[in-house]
Amino acid sequence: MSIIRFDPFADLLTNGRWVPAVDIYENGKQELVLRAELPGMTREDIQVVFENNTLTLKGERKFDHDVKQEQFHRIERAYGTFSRSFSLPSTVDASKIGAEYKNGVLTVTLPFREETKPRTINVQVAA
Repeated sequence: MSIIRFDPFADLLTNGRWVPAVDIYENGKQELVLRAELPGMTREDIQVVFENNTLTLKGERKFDHDVKQEQFHRIERAYGTFSRSFSLPSTVDASKIGAEYKNGVLTVTLPFREETKPRTINVQVAA
């Protein structure tokens, strides 16, 4: 019988699946806003794709190789690739979608098309 050394970090280093937390809300400017927590990543690590009314966030949070595995006491943050897809209403104007990454938070603004925004109709008074 052989003894197998238990490595509590092996799963975190090889599994590599994690899912960033996301909030989606409608602001007062007739836009959907998606905010995703992506701490410790760079702009180059993140990809935002809009296709067929589906917004997909993809990326990879890389493990810090400056610190050797045997130096860690605890690893709780997840590393590796992620992909999240969200079905969006057809009222989103794909040509005006914007994205900003600041302080570890990705913010994607999805404006509604002009024809779907509420508008005021003047009522004529007949004499």
